[in-house]
Amino acid sequence: MPGRTIERVSTARAQVGPRSPQARPAPRLRALDGLRLVAALMVAAYHYGGRGGEITTAWGVSAASLFPSAHTWFAYGCLGVQIFFVISGFVICMSGWGRSLASFFASRAARLLPAYWASVVLVTLVFALPTVAYEAVSPSDALVNLTLLQQPLGVDRVLGVCWTLWAEIRFYALFAVCVVLPGANRRRIVLFCAAWTLAAALGKASGEPLLDVVLMPAYAPFFIGGIGLYLVHRNRRDATAWGIVGVSWLLGQHSAVADLWHPAGPHAFSYRSSLVIIAVVTAGFAAVAAIALGALARFDHRWLTVAGALTYPFYLVHEHLGWVVVNMLHQRLGVPARATAVLTVVLMLALAWLLHRYVERWLTPRLRRSLTGGAGRPA
Repeated sequence: MPGRTIERVSTARAQVGPRSPQARPAPRLRALDGLRLVAALMVAAYHYGGRGGEITTAWGVSAASLFPSAHTWFAYGCLGVQIFFVISGFVICMSGWGRSLASFFASRAARLLPAYWASVVLVTLVFALPTVAYEAVSPSDALVNLTLLQQPLGVDRVLGVCWTLWAEIRFYALFAVCVVLPGANRRRIVLFCAAWTLAAALGKASGEPLLDVVLMPAYAPFFIGGIGLYLVHRNRRDATAWGIVGVSWLLGQHSAVADLWHPAGPHAFSYRSSLVIIAVVTAGFAAVAAIALGALARFDHRWLTVAGALTYPFYLVHEHLGWVVVNMLHQRLGVPARATAVLTVVLMLALAWLLHRYVERWLTPRLRRSLTGGAGRPA
């Protein structure tokens, strides 16, 4: 999950270190904000119409029977996560360049935690209502969820999507220790990408669970590919950066196919083509590359900034609370399936706006200032 917002960037970044106070802030990469929302909507389509499990309970019948044609395509929506990871690699490299370790930590914590805490509390309370048909986690497990460490501790998750945040946190830790702590520069970042790529492959070959947890061979190519694309953004003629992107795409598409492809069968809730998986992964890399090269600079609409701001809270709440809304609209009120799906997305976006407006905008700057002692530039 997913890094939260798109940082401000400058087209001329020759020096390493904080930008001068007189430097004019560069415009946002608003197209990257829009791409993040597209990736979130892909994941929502998967959760609402491309899988089985709890969402079948919400609809009352199989989602495949409600969306006989779209269901096949919705099944590819889970690849929005891989696109998120590419974007995260780009944004975290941009965010960490010129930052101290304390500032980097404060930036990430202030971006992730406010909406996450609010979402955990909200979902826990809603699932505890007697009219809701889903089982809430225990009070003890809900409290552990506030730490973001429920995944490694084997604690029941309040939010189904929080496994992606655990991947993000491990990426942040690796980048912080290997790049931010010694000081970000091109040489160190290239070495980090090369070392992580090789180490992830060796970790996969070893079969050691600890190495799999730390090095994340299934997701490393996407984060590394995003880092390479940020280097391309800084210098489009950087052949080494393009090499990092190319190798990451090759490894990433294979990882996605290995994780998500399965043959059609009576026990499979979806059938995915390996060629379509490769195409979606390629499209994700290509979209971030187009933004890095400035090809989408004309998409500079202010509403894209709003879209980017809503993406993270929408991603957090859309799955579990979406089940509750789907059940209420479709099974209890008899709203047709397609209208239910659209209304659920709209309601989750509205809830995301409320979380952004009344939680993030209030708590994020306060948390950042408390963690940096009032110093540090915004993320």
